[in-house]
Amino acid sequence: MKEESHKHHNHDHSSHDHESNDDHHENHNHDDHSGHSHHDHHKMMVEDFKFRFWWVLALTIPILALSPMIQDFLTVDWQFTGDIWILAALSSVVYFFGGWPFLSGLIDELKKKQPGMMTLIALAITVAYVYSTAVVFGFEGHLLYWELATLVGIMLLGHWVEMRSVMSASAALEKLAELLPGKANRVKDDGSTEEVPVEELKKGDKVLIKPGEKIPADGIVVKGESSVNEAMLTGESKPVTKTKDDEVIGGAVNEKGSLTIEINKTGDDSFLSQVMDLVKKAQDSKSKTQDLANRAAFWLTIVAISAGALTFIAWSLFTGQELSFTMNRTVTVMIIACPHALGLAIPLVVAVSTSIAASNGFLIRDRVAFEQARNLQSVIFDKTGTLTEGTFTVTDILNFNDNFSDDEILQYAASLETNSEHPIGKGILEKAGDGVKEPEEFNSLTGQGIEGKVDGKMVKVVSPGYVHENNFDYPKEEVEEISSQGKTVVFVVIEDELAGAVALGDEIRETSRNAIKRLHEMGLEVVMLTGDNQQTAEYVAKELDIDQVFAEVLPDQKADKVKEVQGQGKLVAMTGDGVNDAPALAQADIGIAIGAGSDGAVETGDVILVKNNPEDVVNLIRLSKATYSKMVQNLAWATGYNVIAIPLAAGVLFTWGIILSPAVGAVLMSASTVIVAINARLLKLD
Repeated sequence: MKEESHKHHNHDHSSHDHESNDDHHENHNHDDHSGHSHHDHHKMMVEDFKFRFWWVLALTIPILALSPMIQDFLTVDWQFTGDIWILAALSSVVYFFGGWPFLSGLIDELKKKQPGMMTLIALAITVAYVYSTAVVFGFEGHLLYWELATLVGIMLLGHWVEMRSVMSASAALEKLAELLPGKANRVKDDGSTEEVPVEELKKGDKVLIKPGEKIPADGIVVKGESSVNEAMLTGESKPVTKTKDDEVIGGAVNEKGSLTIEINKTGDDSFLSQVMDLVKKAQDSKSKTQDLANRAAFWLTIVAISAGALTFIAWSLFTGQELSFTMNRTVTVMIIACPHALGLAIPLVVAVSTSIAASNGFLIRDRVAFEQARNLQSVIFDKTGTLTEGTFTVTDILNFNDNFSDDEILQYAASLETNSEHPIGKGILEKAGDGVKEPEEFNSLTGQGIEGKVDGKMVKVVSPGYVHENNFDYPKEEVEEISSQGKTVVFVVIEDELAGAVALGDEIRETSRNAIKRLHEMGLEVVMLTGDNQQTAEYVAKELDIDQVFAEVLPDQKADKVKEVQGQGKLVAMTGDGVNDAPALAQADIGIAIGAGSDGAVETGDVILVKNNPEDVVNLIRLSKATYSKMVQNLAWATGYNVIAIPLAAGVLFTWGIILSPAVGAVLMSASTVIVAINARLLKLD
């Protein structure tokens, strides 16, 4: 059994916030499915960084103008009595007001004994502020207030840009939150309607949905017919026709006719709530690559603090440089070593890939399993309802008698099946369509079929056994060939003459062929698991070019078959309908529940495919590979940048005139962060 990785933890991208006041990720209540708490939190953070940035920018202009080093650089003299105190006062506002997110972040990280990015930024600005303030009060050196102001401004700008990226990456979740309407037309006992808030709807309530309105909650159609657009929920682009007894999903849009539905799921039980919960869990769930990034960020923090200390000691003791130069080097090392791009590298990719997955109709429940999908070697498919449609469909009409047309044979059989609840009867009725008549008489032939009068004629729909017993003559080879394809054949007898036969099969999905072809192109083995007989299983396997078949497998034996494939040393995905395949899905390295639909068998698989489309398994693997590739690119950029930048910041190339100031260090660090954010946003599933 795979380890569960659905628990919450603090992402590095959220370490920007004031977690000392609001430990958001740890205390986030998953019972709140509105998504607004999460959204509003990030929105407030974005507005906070934006507000502080504009204030700091406004204050930075006079700070730069009053700084002696800037005046020397511009060869101007704007000094006046008391200017240094104004400079100190303005810089104090920048330090305490502009730097507050970083200072509070430092406190929070130290409380958790997890020094990281905020620790570094806070240390860098504190060193610059304390040193400059000491100079104001008589300590010999240069004022670094302008460095402090530019650093705080650039860091606030970088964080503002990052948090906007985090918000846009979570857009799929926010769109889901907006799907449900605010009000619904509840049908009263007397047939009239009353407008009520959606929150007041209870199980069993009847609701009228007019054309163009959104469906307020999951339910069953009790009256009316319409086409419903479920694209935002299921990814199915074509509107779906809904009639009496059909299920509808809350959030879908009713397009044409009016529908009256009976609510059967509200609140946390609804499909939309489950989808939103999955998206949240996926964005919060721990990934192995994330762990790697967190460990790297922690060690980089230790390295940065050590490098800062070494830089200070080396320049102080061995070069005789003045303290202001030494402090400049120390401050720059601590700024440039901030592993902010590293901390953002993985969470942003996670957020983007989760959104892409949701918009493509598959929902990631376990990020560790999702990341493993790129290394899959074998994909096991359940047959019925996964590779096939899972319903009996008329595939052939055999005509043994010139007195009847194919259509007549079908219509007579369908008329007799009018009241049948059997899957075969339903399949025949569906194929026949309109024109089916009610039988005048009806009788069941125990174990052999049914009989009755249709249009004054005695009609029987019977099994092969009945035909053999009564010695009817028919082309046996043709029937046997169809039977060998795993199809069920029923015979139609009209007025004691064998008129023909109707063959029904569980039709193979067209998307299954393409999915298996593409999996083979990716170098994966495809295995089929089914409870069907060997003959039927082998026919489907041959049609789909499947590598390995397990037939006549009982539900409780499916997990053992998954173990058998794993025993061959392969990383295995199991794809099934998420209900009777539960043990097998749990046993597999990656459990993929296909066609969960509004039943939302969300507790079964590591990944939930909303549509009954095996091609989504291919897309899942492709997205896993693309996501991992982006993570590696971001990690390489973030760590590679630090490896090069820290020695430059420390001044190892000072002899050759190459030196990085704290402001340039801050620009480069923010630039690397923005590049990592842009790179994450470029993740696509073509």
